[in-house]
Amino acid sequence: MAETTNGGAAPGTENRRQLAINAQYVKDLSFENPRAPQSLLQPPQGVAPDLQVGVDVKAQGLAADVYEVVMTLKVETKVQGEVIFVAELAYGAVVSLMNTTQEDVPIALMVEVPRLVFPYVRNIISEVTRDGGYTPLLLSPIDFVDIYRRRIAEQQQQQAAGGIASA
Repeated sequence: MAETTNGGAAPGTENRRQLAINAQYVKDLSFENPRAPQSLLQPPQGVAPDLQVGVDVKAQGLAADVYEVVMTLKVETKVQGEVIFVAELAYGAVVSLMNTTQEDVPIALMVEVPRLVFPYVRNIISEVTRDGGYTPLLLSPIDFVDIYRRRIAEQQQQQAAGGIASA
């Protein structure tokens, strides 16, 4: 399956940035249901579950202008401090970037690709929680720009702290 951004092969778009998804795949998938079947037979009444969602995105080069982007998502649900289920998914995509400046590569890999593959990740998590015996978990949209900005800010703080420590 291929997706492009900023146009495709339309006339006049030869110099526009293009992003093609060459492949998408589940790299790792885990679902833990430690309290089953008790958690399914006696759901707590009137107690809202505590849902924690963690997301991470990593990218690495495979060849010239070809990259692997892996989104890792961990969902943990607890009720009254007890783990009800844990779902972990590492979802990969192999992408090609054409007509992309070096400055735009991180944004394309860490923001645009996750935006494109998130619907698939969301569907897999929904299906695995349903198959685990629970109401399908529909994740809210994720702000990948915010995640990218926070990561850059953390890196800058670490570099600043490292510069002070070595001075």
